Amino acid sequence: MKYSVVIPVFNSEKIVGHTIDNVVSFFRDKNLDFDVILVNDGSKDQSWEIISKKAKEYPELTAINLLHNYGQHVANLCGFCHATGDYVITMDDDMQNPPEEIEKLIACAASGHDLVIGEYIKKKHSLVRRLGSKIVRFLIRKIFFSPKNIALSNFRIIRRDVIDRVCGHKSGYPYIPGLLLMYSSNVANVQVKHRERQAGKSNYRFRQIFNLVTEILFNYSSYPLRLVAGMGIIVAFFSFFLSLFYIMKAIFVGVDVPGWTTVVVLLSFFNGIALLILSMLGEYVVRSLTQTSQKEVYHIKEIIRG
Repeated sequence: MKYSVVIPVFNSEKIVGHTIDNVVSFFRDKNLDFDVILVNDGSKDQSWEIISKKAKEYPELTAINLLHNYGQHVANLCGFCHATGDYVITMDDDMQNPPEEIEKLIACAASGHDLVIGEYIKKKHSLVRRLGSKIVRFLIRKIFFSPKNIALSNFRIIRRDVIDRVCGHKSGYPYIPGLLLMYSSNVANVQVKHRERQAGKSNYRFRQIFNLVTEILFNYSSYPLRLVAGMGIIVAFFSFFLSLFYIMKAIFVGVDVPGWTTVVVLLSFFNGIALLILSMLGEYVVRSLTQTSQKEVYHIKEIIRG
C-alpha cells in the first residue's frame, strides 16, 4: 500500500522545511511506502528554494512550482494529478496538522471508507477563518448535500478511485472539498489534534473567504439566480398592488396620483433591481465562457523530483 501526501505551499519559508522533515520521519519510522508532492502556489518568499532543496535531499519528494498563484484548491488538484499512491493524504504546510495524526486517518480508511476527514478536537484558527468556515460549511451542506454530522478540513485521506474522478472533472474553478463529497460514497470523520501556528500568518483573510463563497455559489449552484427570481416576483407583486392602490384612490377618493417624486423613486428602485439581475447573469456568463475556453486550470513552471 502506497500513500501520497499532497502539501500546497504558499509563503511558508519559516515552517515548511520543518513540516517536510516531520512528514518524512513519520512515514520512514512506520516503514510505509510513500511519496510527498509539494506544490508551490506562487510564493513570494523563499518557499520554493526550500522545498526544491528538500526534494534533492529526500528521494520520496516531488517539488512542483506553479507559474502563478492559483489558490489552494488548484494547488491540491495539481498534487492529485501527480500523486501515484493508493491513498492520497492532504495537509497544510504550517505544522498545524501534526504528522503523527496521519496514523488515525490511515486506520479509519482501512475500515472501508473512501474519504476520511480530520475533525479537529479544538481548532486553532483565527476568528475570521472560523466564521468563514461556518459559512462555507452551510453552503456545502446545501449545494453538495453533505451530511450535517460531517466536519470539513484540509487534513484528510482519499482513496485512489475518488482521486481519479476528481482529476477527471472538468472545471475552471475546482472546489476540492465539494468535488470530494460529490465523488465519494463512504465518508467519515476521525478526531485529530490541531496545533497552534508556529510561524508566519494565516493566508486566509476576509477577501479570500468572500472569493471562496462567491466561487462556490456561482460555479456549483443556481441559488443567486433563484434569489433574483424571488426578488423579481416580490417586485412584481409590489408594483401590482401599488398601481391598484393608486387607481382605487383616484376613483373613490378623487385624489390625483403624485407626480415626479413617486415616478423617480419607483424608477430608481426598479432600475437597481434590473442592474442587480444583469450583474448576476453577467457573472454566470463570464464564468461559463472562461470554463469552456480555458484548457488548463494551472500551468507548471518547474518540477524537481528526488
